[in-house]
Amino acid sequence: MLSEKDFIQRLRSNGLIPEKEVSSFREVVGILKWEAPEIKKLFEEAGFPFLDKLPQPQESSLQRLSLSFIRRERIIPLKENDLEVEIATDNPFNYEGIKKVEWIFSKPVRTVVVPFDEINKFLMSEESVEEQEEFVDQYGEDILISREEAPTIQFINDVLMTAVRVKASDIHFEPFKDRMRIRLRIDGVLKTLKEVSASKVPSIVSRLKIMSKLDIAEKRLPQDGRIMIKVGGKEIDIRVSTLPTYFGERIVLRLLSKESILYSTKELGLLEEDYQKFEKLIHTPHGIVLVTGPTGSGKTTTLYAALSEINSEEVNIITVEDPVEYQLDGISQVQVKSEIGLSFASALRSILRQDPDVIMIGEIRDLETAEIAIQSALTGHLVFSTLHTNDSATSVTRLLDMGIEPFLVASSVIGVIAQRLVRKICPYCKVPYKPTTEELKEIGLENFEGELFKGVGCEHCMGTGYIGRTAIYEILIVDKDVKRAILENKDSDVIKTLAVEKGMKTLRMDGAEKVKMGITTATEVLRVTRG
Repeated sequence: MLSEKDFIQRLRSNGLIPEKEVSSFREVVGILKWEAPEIKKLFEEAGFPFLDKLPQPQESSLQRLSLSFIRRERIIPLKENDLEVEIATDNPFNYEGIKKVEWIFSKPVRTVVVPFDEINKFLMSEESVEEQEEFVDQYGEDILISREEAPTIQFINDVLMTAVRVKASDIHFEPFKDRMRIRLRIDGVLKTLKEVSASKVPSIVSRLKIMSKLDIAEKRLPQDGRIMIKVGGKEIDIRVSTLPTYFGERIVLRLLSKESILYSTKELGLLEEDYQKFEKLIHTPHGIVLVTGPTGSGKTTTLYAALSEINSEEVNIITVEDPVEYQLDGISQVQVKSEIGLSFASALRSILRQDPDVIMIGEIRDLETAEIAIQSALTGHLVFSTLHTNDSATSVTRLLDMGIEPFLVASSVIGVIAQRLVRKICPYCKVPYKPTTEELKEIGLENFEGELFKGVGCEHCMGTGYIGRTAIYEILIVDKDVKRAILENKDSDVIKTLAVEKGMKTLRMDGAEKVKMGITTATEVLRVTRG
């Protein structure tokens, strides 16, 4: 059997871990290339049987160890007989943890190795009864069903409980030929929670449709519904969307807290120069401030932070949204209801008769809404809204493409904020490294000579190297030169070039600054921006 040091050297010589010096296998378990075809052979040559997938553990063996121990040591008891206990782990050199298992079971241990992600999937999906009760004590009993209840009901409640615990924004139920895959979107990235056999798909789909008050007999058309649950005294509004696919109905659940979970403007992640621009925009007496970016890029958070800052006794703020994602104290919020004719445009007309100082429009979707927003700004109101465009300059030309006259856009829009969300490096496994010339060039840091940072993966970040998210920004101020370009019908590239010449940082440039500061990684910035 190879020693830990020799095994690490063999992994390094095969290019499966970085060249940096490490003192233990635990340091590289999260960055090892587990998918490499030679990985199984290397482990077995070292004396450790290797399995691609984690077998289903025996319930009786599983109950012998607390979930906190399993999480800490990353050791899962699979089965036992009179002679030995079989465990699965991603770190067979955790001799101290293995000795503890031997002591608890009072018999020798047989170790099999499974990939890092297999252990993570188990940790995400499995809650011991003790920890589940702990969770209920903390968060409430609305989503707890006893273990004796119907398996499908319990299964869905377990998924919901896990999603809330790991702060997932979406849950995906995806049917395929022989299975259903359940994935959670955590910090903007999808991660597989578990897979179930195809035989369980009909009961899971039916249960979700019953919970969201949808027609369980209708399987040919998409449907939309909602589920309300209360967790820890806080209401969570779950938006449900079904989509017929070849192998059955695909269902996505979006989790929205009804409580105010807000950042102040100082917590948005704006660097000092952009923060000053942002503050100036939101304290302007009239005009339109647009926030742009794809779905899930943090636009609502930015707008709510701005509204919360300017909210006071002297200011009347009214919003029209679809949906109202968070409840803002002291601000009147209107929910669009298209089924009864309450659209963005019709709601806006009524809002203007309510003596508002500030109006927030959830999204400018059509010409009519855009025209009312512009007229509101030109008659002395401060208007906030969003668009779905790739960058700040494109938002200006989008309004022109909708049919708004250039002189109206130039005289009403005062600023555009483009943004994206990037994951933050996990502080528990953050390490410095020397970036390659190509990496620096790609992100625009050709002249940078220092070290950058990355997360190597640990139990705190589920092996991803990231915990939480922050935003990167691009703030276009519509000054006299930009107004002139709009009036001359210049395209978005010309407007962007002009703004950069006058000091605007692009999304990529702002991201590069946050890479240098050790907040995020070049990989993350490149993932969400284009050059």
